[in-house]
Amino acid sequence: MRRRDLLLASPGLLGAAGAQAQAVERPWPKGQATPPLQLKTHPEGQPWSLAAQRGKAVLLNFWASWCEPCRAELPSLELLDTALGPQGLLVVAVNYRETDAALKRFLDQTSVGLPVLRDVDGLASRAFGVRVFPTTLLVDRQGRARASMVGECDWNGSEMRHWLARYLKA
Repeated sequence: MRRRDLLLASPGLLGAAGAQAQAVERPWPKGQATPPLQLKTHPEGQPWSLAAQRGKAVLLNFWASWCEPCRAELPSLELLDTALGPQGLLVVAVNYRETDAALKRFLDQTSVGLPVLRDVDGLASRAFGVRVFPTTLLVDRQGRARASMVGECDWNGSEMRHWLARYLKA
């Protein structure tokens, strides 16, 4: 599937002119286990595992630098991480299938301060059912995937804060 098709694959996510629409909440399927996630960090190449984050709520943002809504959403994710990190929320940016050079170029031009993980082959995105970018998945403190938001969100708006609050208390 082409990059443009990935962005347009979900009807209603983008309007006719490509304007941002409401993100769509998708609950994690009942009875479906949370896939294991073990990726390497960028640029260090250190191993990172979702299982090692137990005790923290984790927001996994699946994105790519070629995705305009992904780029637009990153600053609000960083502000969210700063605001709710002390309450036990960890925000992680999972980059989808980009080369080291492309990712480095993008990160050198921006001030992304979130931890960046490399989904080099796209298998992690596939395991979590990601078909549209950006998709952000919430994993609770017990390591269970709970829900995802498909599409660009303002993570500092009251609606998203209310959505997250349900899981941060658990």
